Amino acid sequence: MSNNQASYSSTTDPSASSRCVRVCQNRTCKKQGAKKVLAAFKASVVPGVTVTATGCLGQCGNGPMVLVLPDRVWYSGVRPNEVPLVVEQHLLGGQEVEKMLYSRFHSES
Repeated sequence: MSNNQASYSSTTDPSASSRCVRVCQNRTCKKQGAKKVLAAFKASVVPGVTVTATGCLGQCGNGPMVLVLPDRVWYSGVRPNEVPLVVEQHLLGGQEVEKMLYSRFHSES
């Protein structure tokens, strides 16, 4: 892990986690508010979910980018005030937040 990457867990036992929320903390996403997005996810404790700060996710200019694994769901332009919606609807409710999906990977059918 490089110096600009850190890992944060919202569970007491990260090895028991079934999901991981990765929040890009690279230059462009950081300028777009990714640090506050990461803090909002860290403040929302969800059993079985690990929140991780990550380096570039390769989608510069569309951030802050959030990737939910193993679901492989990408959210773009995430704002701190939208994090509770992702937590409630996706992480707890199992439904993607369609209006926040990154269109490059989640095009409408």
